[in-house]
Amino acid sequence: MEAPDPRRWWTLIVLCVSLLVIGIDNTILNVALPTLVRDLDASTAQLQWIVDAYTLVFAGFLLTGGSLGDRFGRKHALSVGLVIFATASAAGAFSGSSGMLTLCRAVMGIGGALIMPATLSILTNVFTDPKERSKAIGAWAGISGMGIAVGPILGGFLLEHFWWGSVFLVNVPVAIVALVLGRYLIPNSKDPSAPRLDYLGSVTSIVGLSLLLWAIIEVPGKGWADGGVILGMIGALLVLGAFAAWELHSDHPMLDLQFFANPRFTVASLSITMAFFAMSGTLFLLTQLLQFVLGYGALAAGYRMAPMALAMMVMAPLTPRLTERFGSKRMVAVGLTTSAIGLLILATVTQSSGYPRVLVGLVVMALGIAMGMVPATDSIMGSLPKEKAGVGSAVNDTTRQVGGALGVAVLGSLLATGYRAHLHVDGLTGSALATAQASVGGALQVARDLGNEAVAEAGRAAYVHGMHISLVVGAVFILGGALLSLLFLPARARHEVEHLEHNATELVPGDIVVSDEELELVKE
Repeated sequence: MEAPDPRRWWTLIVLCVSLLVIGIDNTILNVALPTLVRDLDASTAQLQWIVDAYTLVFAGFLLTGGSLGDRFGRKHALSVGLVIFATASAAGAFSGSSGMLTLCRAVMGIGGALIMPATLSILTNVFTDPKERSKAIGAWAGISGMGIAVGPILGGFLLEHFWWGSVFLVNVPVAIVALVLGRYLIPNSKDPSAPRLDYLGSVTSIVGLSLLLWAIIEVPGKGWADGGVILGMIGALLVLGAFAAWELHSDHPMLDLQFFANPRFTVASLSITMAFFAMSGTLFLLTQLLQFVLGYGALAAGYRMAPMALAMMVMAPLTPRLTERFGSKRMVAVGLTTSAIGLLILATVTQSSGYPRVLVGLVVMALGIAMGMVPATDSIMGSLPKEKAGVGSAVNDTTRQVGGALGVAVLGSLLATGYRAHLHVDGLTGSALATAQASVGGALQVARDLGNEAVAEAGRAAYVHGMHISLVVGAVFILGGALLSLLFLPARARHEVEHLEHNATELVPGDIVVSDEELELVKE
């Protein structure tokens, strides 16, 4: 084994700072949306594009960003990404129109697509010892969860004391700190074979993934049967099919699809998808529950979501020790099962039960996500050659984005269906009825306009019922992911099995050994 880099733990700190800027930005904007309506006269459609422009570009460019890091150097990719992200954030802070802000958000997506894969691929190359790498990934995962809590709280504080542009301008000093520290503390690494750029693979992956995410994002508002959604899904499948066909026949593929023949890579990727399906979908539901049903303001709701991130920050660094003892298979399966239990607890929340039960469900779900996400991420990165760490990290990040978007789409659609089916109001007709049926926020607005509290109560009750259906279905999805992990995810990486074989005579009571079946599965 090569000698470890003496700067590796300092490098990890810089990588976490770089990752934090993306984590905060993903959640801080939601708090500012009402302010953008007032200050930029942004319509609902324009607000959606301000949010989605970043998501679409970020997800679409991830594979390309990871590939560029492998080709030209991951430190260079990280630095360029931070410069792009900071510059676009500063420009967005002083935008005079929603169109300009949308453009800045799209450019920020390009920067983010360079930053995120670079952080994980640099980590993988710096931490050559598997045990240390697992601990480093635990810290990396904990910081990625930190943005969930910091974003809304920081956004609420800034909006109370400054103008809306401050939620974008805050990215600039964080990016500058990461750039300066990275200049001295991050070693560069890249694929030594320096393969040619895969232009066709890059274009088809960008178009296909962006189309897929766009179609999924449109589902909650338009439904699965909408013509545009169907065309988007078909187009995405065709373009991604062309991408796969090209990658299989190219002599310099951007993404070697043979990676997916390794169950450790594929099943771990599916597990990550399920974890973010649960987290993003549940956050989408709970944000509305806290504000519209339980009556908290935006900042107060943000504070009440913070325990979820704190639980992830605590659990993620502890997970590597547990994984070392029990193996990835069990940890991922137990983690996803725990997340499902958290969703089932949340499915018992009522208007009268209030926040305490929400807190319990949030914490249980977060503990499960951290428990499963860390060994799954380590499985993905540990199953790839180091020279392909950039594109491997990009696959990990893409599964997060797709899983998160699917969680919002599927659980949001179930929520909308259950809400409309159980909204019982008397005396409403025409536009007032349509507004109340559209969302719980619409029902509350109609109740205020008419001075009819019964409409508000009916809206809240219908929302809770629809949320219960969504969370139970979400729990079933996640339990399916846990079962897949239990059946097909190798218990340990090859290097761990070889170590156990070599040191078999040194085992003592209480040590965990690998079964013959697990050993054969890993050796395959």
